[in-house]
Amino acid sequence: HHPDHMDRVVARISEAFASGSPWEDTFPLRGKDGQYRWFLSRALPIRGTNGAILRWHGTHTDIDDQIQAREAQARFGEDLERQVVARTQELVEANARLLAEMAERRRAEEALRQSQKMEAVGQLTGGIAHDFNNLLTGITGSLDLMRKRIEQGRIGDLDRYMTAAAGSANRAAALTHRLLAFARRQPLDAKPVDANALVASMEDLFHRTLGETIEIAFDLPAHLWTTFCDPHQLENALLNLVINARDAMPDGGRLVIRTANRDIDVMEATAVDGPKPGRYVAVEVGDTGVGMTPDTMARVFEPFFTTKPIGQGTGLGLSMIYGFARQSEGSVDIRSRPGEGTTFTLLLPRFQGSEPSVEGPASSTLPITADGETVLVVEDDMVVRNLVLDVLRDLGYRTLDAQDGMAALAILQGRERVDLLVTDVGLPGLNGRQLVEMARASRPALKVLFITGYAEDAAFGQGVADTAVQMIPKPFAIEALAAKIREMIKA
Repeated sequence: HHPDHMDRVVARISEAFASGSPWEDTFPLRGKDGQYRWFLSRALPIRGTNGAILRWHGTHTDIDDQIQAREAQARFGEDLERQVVARTQELVEANARLLAEMAERRRAEEALRQSQKMEAVGQLTGGIAHDFNNLLTGITGSLDLMRKRIEQGRIGDLDRYMTAAAGSANRAAALTHRLLAFARRQPLDAKPVDANALVASMEDLFHRTLGETIEIAFDLPAHLWTTFCDPHQLENALLNLVINARDAMPDGGRLVIRTANRDIDVMEATAVDGPKPGRYVAVEVGDTGVGMTPDTMARVFEPFFTTKPIGQGTGLGLSMIYGFARQSEGSVDIRSRPGEGTTFTLLLPRFQGSEPSVEGPASSTLPITADGETVLVVEDDMVVRNLVLDVLRDLGYRTLDAQDGMAALAILQGRERVDLLVTDVGLPGLNGRQLVEMARASRPALKVLFITGYAEDAAFGQGVADTAVQMIPKPFAIEALAAKIREMIKA
């Protein structure tokens, strides 16, 4: 017996012999080779008829292999557990390093995006400042000279200065419209449009724009679908594309304008800025000019980016076209190679409805009222508010005015006659949309004309217009404002 187990074995077997109960124990025994091996020993008492123990019957089984295997398994389990703990710790540390790297990458990407954003903002604001400073110089300089000429009694040149100031102001308005077009915030007057008829109506203008060295061809197939967009913005887009094509063919060339029906399926609608699946009218302008490099194509829609010499382009034409297409739920595509020309394709959504009606020419005279209709004007800018009020009074309208939404709401909830509400959208506090919603609770038939510098989708909806709620963008001509007011009141 192994000395470490001897006392235990003797005590247990002595207890079994004394009580006459079966005995079982495991212990190591030393063999002839001097090595200890584990044995399982059992003994049962054999009793006579009187119950006395006659003898003990026992077995002695070598279980060393089983014991060694169990101990090896235990050691393996302990080793495995230690390895699992160690590996888990390694994975925890590796995961921590990965998370730290991801966080650092995100910080680096955010810093890069911020840098790119600031670069874009700097380019945008620099371009705006440059153009607006020129325009403001034309306006303020003309006004200063007008004041001096009036003080001197020399009024012969006033018309020239007035024309110069008005021209600069109109160009400033066009610049803001282009910026809003790029940002998809320009007010759009979308309606059903026959693109073939629109292109055909501009043919003379295209010829005058291109000159004699450039051949122009049209491919306008019959049965073209009607599209739904702002026809004036489509005209501007086409004219910009034709001008760009002309500048890309200084030695002459050929320009083709074509239209087509296009079905865009899910497989084609994979690009981030591409069209959604659906039916579109394609308007394509292709030239045989100098073409563009991939780097230029990647930046061509950025505001104020231009490849033209200083003074020959603002860099807003293509960004305006991009914004117009996207705001119209369409897209614009470019195909170009250096030396092989460029093709721009406008995709505009198909109109789902009846064919458009042909509108007659607008009257050039100001419509004067004779019925004493009352118009409520809500505008926080005092200069704009007084201008609109003066126009309305000159046309014979009775006027009410308010500088914010709450003051206007108090009037509308009273008993005053109001035939039309003319309101800005971006009012302080209660904005124009909220004012209309609350006012219509007591005046459900109230007619509303929004005057705004940019359109909000929530204010004017998408697609179907409410004839009792219309919009006119700032800055507006007096004739346009008067005509719109008379049209809405008499509708």
